[in-house]
Amino acid sequence: MTKHRIGTREEWLGARLELLAAEKELTRRSDELAQRRQELPWVRVDKEYRFETDDGTASVADLFRGRSQLLVYHFMFGPDFKAGCPSCSSIADGFNGVAVHLANHDVTLSAVSRAPLEKLQAYKRRMGWTFPWASSVGGNFNFDFCASYTEEQQREGIEYNFTREPELQRRASQQGGGEGAVAQFAAMCGIDAPTYGRERPGMSAFVLEDGVVYHTYSTYARGVDGVWGMYQWLDRAPKGRNETGVWWRRHDEYDQR
Repeated sequence: MTKHRIGTREEWLGARLELLAAEKELTRRSDELAQRRQELPWVRVDKEYRFETDDGTASVADLFRGRSQLLVYHFMFGPDFKAGCPSCSSIADGFNGVAVHLANHDVTLSAVSRAPLEKLQAYKRRMGWTFPWASSVGGNFNFDFCASYTEEQQREGIEYNFTREPELQRRASQQGGGEGAVAQFAAMCGIDAPTYGRERPGMSAFVLEDGVVYHTYSTYARGVDGVWGMYQWLDRAPKGRNETGVWWRRHDEYDQR
């Protein structure tokens, strides 16, 4: 028998109206935060980053594909990865349909990873994705935008999500000697936990005006929850996220149900 509170339709409606007021306040607050994001100062991007794409070698300006705005998803797929991060893959499952609409609103959506282009192309074919995905292999783009780290940085303690993390050894001990979600995801990518931890998820926004590229916004960690469509639906399901561990897989790895 259910342990959840049972009520009448009238009781449900009264509680729902109270919740509606809170939801509307959250929506207004979210609109205000969106405005504040757009009011952030722009930072000129002067480095000449180079990427490998389906269309050949490209600059940051080329990634815009003729549009004035660029949204980059920092997809966790390092040079040694055998497959893309399962969490990033879950997020990217929603990109194909969204990218079409963004493209017709002067915005290009692209993923960027440090893995060689051939690995990214093979993984795109496996996943059935068509959105742009550029390789920054051999360059500093991911490092400069706080989505990748060197072994030395990892040992000394990295700056991620605008906060300094404890050193690698302490993180490993807190995770039970490398066990837990990090180790599980690392195994799913065919690498060890430290290698997996040198790549991080996030997104960055750029604008192109008068031939000049500017960095306008970046967010990391839980900051990408808003573009993780799966969780937006679960937050509205009767049992919510209802998580007891890492339950999701790449979309072609689930048992048929």
